[in-house]
Amino acid sequence: MNLVSLLALSPEDVRAIWRLVASPGLDVQGTAAWSFEGNGIRTRTTFLKAFHELNLSVIELPNLLKTDERVCDLAGYLDPFYDIYVIRESNHERLAEFAASSRRPVVNAMSSAGHPCEVLTDAYFIETTLGSIQKVRICLWGPPTNVFRSWHELAGVMGFSLLHVCHESFHEAVPNVSFSSSLRETVDVVITDGWPRGTEQLSRPLSIEDLARMGHPVLLPTPPFVVGGELSVDPLRYPRFAGYEQKKLLLPVQRAVLRYLLSQAGNSLS
Repeated sequence: MNLVSLLALSPEDVRAIWRLVASPGLDVQGTAAWSFEGNGIRTRTTFLKAFHELNLSVIELPNLLKTDERVCDLAGYLDPFYDIYVIRESNHERLAEFAASSRRPVVNAMSSAGHPCEVLTDAYFIETTLGSIQKVRICLWGPPTNVFRSWHELAGVMGFSLLHVCHESFHEAVPNVSFSSSLRETVDVVITDGWPRGTEQLSRPLSIEDLARMGHPVLLPTPPFVVGGELSVDPLRYPRFAGYEQKKLLLPVQRAVLRYLLSQAGNSLS
C-alpha cells in the first residue's frame, strides 16, 4: 500500500491510522529511504523525528526522482535495501509512477498534486476537537492548491461534504465538494492555503469580516501563511486561530502513517 494520494485509502484505512496516533507501540523494523525537495521545514522536522522515534534506520537519497533514469530501474535497484520510501517531489506523475513500480510502500510528503499527510493531520484535529468529520462544516478558502485537492480526495473517501470558496473560474465538478464564489453561511472551520503563482488577480484574502459572516469559525491556515496574501487578518489576533499547537499533530500522524504502511507491507510492530 502507498500513500501517494488519499484516494488510495479506504475509510477503514483512515480510521486505522488515526487510531494509531494514540497507540503506545512505537518501534518498527526496517530502513527508510528519504528524499526531500525544497524547504518544507515543518514536514521535514516531523518526519525526521518520526523516523527517530520509531527507531527506523534512515538513508537520505537527495533528488531521488530528478534523474533521467527510468523509475522502474530506480525501484528495481533500490527496493532490496529499503522497507519504505518517504518522498517530497513536485513532479506528482513521476512520484506516482515510481510508487507503482516499487514493491515497497511510498509516502508522498508533498507533491504538486497533493499533501496527504498534512490533510490527514488537519482532519484528525477536526475529528478529535470539533466532532465527527461527517458533521463538522468545513470551508476551504482560496484557489485550488495541492492541500485543497487532498481535502477534495478525503471528502470523497470519507463521504463528508466540503464548501470551497474561490473565484468561479476555479469551480469544477468534484464529488462531495460544493463550490461558491462567496459564503455567508455559518461554518465550523475555515482552512486557507498559500495562493499558487498566477492566481493572485482572481483571489481575495480572508478577512475578519468574512470570519464574522461565517459565525467566527476555527481558523486553520496552512503554513507558511502570508498576512497580506491569503489572509488579511493576523491569525494571532483572532481568538479562534487553531494555533501552533495544532501542527504538533504532524508528528504523531506521520508516525502513525509509517507504522500503518509498514504493517500492511508485513513488517512486524512491537
